[in-house]
Amino acid sequence: MRKPRPPSQAFLDKYRGRDFQPLYAASVTVRGGEAEHGRASGIAMSDDGELAVELRLPVELGGAGGGTNPEQLFAASYAACFHGALALLAGRAGIAVADASVTVTIAFGRDPVDGLFTLSADVNIHLPGVDEAVAAALVRDTERLCPYAKMARGGIDSVVALTQ
Repeated sequence: MRKPRPPSQAFLDKYRGRDFQPLYAASVTVRGGEAEHGRASGIAMSDDGELAVELRLPVELGGAGGGTNPEQLFAASYAACFHGALALLAGRAGIAVADASVTVTIAFGRDPVDGLFTLSADVNIHLPGVDEAVAAALVRDTERLCPYAKMARGGIDSVVALTQ
């Protein structure tokens, strides 16, 4: 197994194309499981088999718990992406952030706009040993770079289609 390495600083180079240029795509399928409900008893499986997770409705939403849920997976993804973007920018600027941590809290709740459901995200960055002004600038720039932060702020292109 290869030793993990951070991505190249070339990821910070600006893209000048006219159309979206995919660099990687992940595909995950969720099936309903015993309760025939993805959130309550689903199985999430990536097309490459690297991700295989039992999904369970949390106790707070009336479920039995005992497994992960979409909010935890989204929080983990958002935190990992933000941390990665932060590390890239810090590396380019020569700022040491070895002890940096990013904690994302995703809340599932009622939407006052339509009365249904929505998510909210709180992103907290801990940069011990980094000057506060430098840290604030780094976080601001990371928020501009991180695709998850951009999605949370401005939406995401999404196509929902029925396939038979």
